[in-house]
Amino acid sequence: MIVGCPKEIKNNENRVGLTPAGAKALTGAGHTVLVELGAGLGSGFTDAEYANAGAKPVEGAKAVFDGAEMIIKVKEPQKVEIEAMKEGTLLFTYLHLAPDPEQTKALLSKKITGVAYETITDAQGKLPLLTPMSEVAGRMAVQIGAQYLQKTNGGRGMLLGGVPGVLPAHVVVLGGGVVGINAIKIAVGMGARVTVLDKSLQTLRYLDDIFGNRIETLWSSDAHVEEVLPSADLVIGAVLVPGAAAPRLITKAMLKLMKQGSVIVDVAVDQGGCVETTHATTHADPIYFVDGVLHYGVANMPGAVPRTSTIALTNATLPYALKLANLGWKKALASDPGFMLGLNTHAGYMTCEPVARGQKLDYTDPSTLL
Repeated sequence: MIVGCPKEIKNNENRVGLTPAGAKALTGAGHTVLVELGAGLGSGFTDAEYANAGAKPVEGAKAVFDGAEMIIKVKEPQKVEIEAMKEGTLLFTYLHLAPDPEQTKALLSKKITGVAYETITDAQGKLPLLTPMSEVAGRMAVQIGAQYLQKTNGGRGMLLGGVPGVLPAHVVVLGGGVVGINAIKIAVGMGARVTVLDKSLQTLRYLDDIFGNRIETLWSSDAHVEEVLPSADLVIGAVLVPGAAAPRLITKAMLKLMKQGSVIVDVAVDQGGCVETTHATTHADPIYFVDGVLHYGVANMPGAVPRTSTIALTNATLPYALKLANLGWKKALASDPGFMLGLNTHAGYMTCEPVARGQKLDYTDPSTLL
């Protein structure tokens, strides 16, 4: 198979879909790998490293899209990228279609076979290709929140961990999944007071076992969210419903409960955000204020640490990419029910049920297309 890896064009997105090590694994398996010149530079990988791995560096994204049967990316394709793809191209990337009906319509119109990292599950029902970026984003969320709590950056002027004689900041984490637990680790390590809310009592028991009295746990309800917001200095949105839009746990009215200069970092913004007033921002223009509360809504947070993120992502995606290339997408998905859940679009059909439901589209069971 001919595999293509273009340079990412989303604002300040420095990750790349494939490391040289990943390219070497694919070429070693007999596949051709086309890498756009300069695609890896943002992550610290040179064109020479890809060439030494057996890949073919090519000039411009058009050469990649024209020549490849499968495209490996990081972020959802931008409008110009979808237009450049051949009809029926196999696309393997994060899609996050739930809050993006325009992208959905474009992929269906171009009959792209879109396999989304974020809806693939493993034997335990977990999300193996979302996990590494969720780990990065969860850890970054606390660093970023601590930065914006500084008065010079628009926050309340608080040190996250406090000092002797001064209380630490109160960090509220909405969701105890991969993003949440990684945010908790960093917040606890920095000395903050931490409260985590989740709908699952099993998750809360697990977190209590790990962190003990270093954190507070609350079952997530509207009443409990309203209870913690007045004392929150930093709120981290870490909610995920696989494939679907994130539930809105904080309404605009609830912002009035929060202190002026408090900070919200909504990691769920990729799926529409779990805060009603959240909208996607960029690394170039990351924040805005609503009712005196600072909002950070960058939809590609891990792009700020591309070296770490690219290596972590390829570690997870490469076995699946090899399976797609070795077997073809139909056999690869048919051999693994969890992999089949990654198929979001094919030949104009919507094959991801949560997206179909949310966007009021006809749903086609992916197994019927194999």
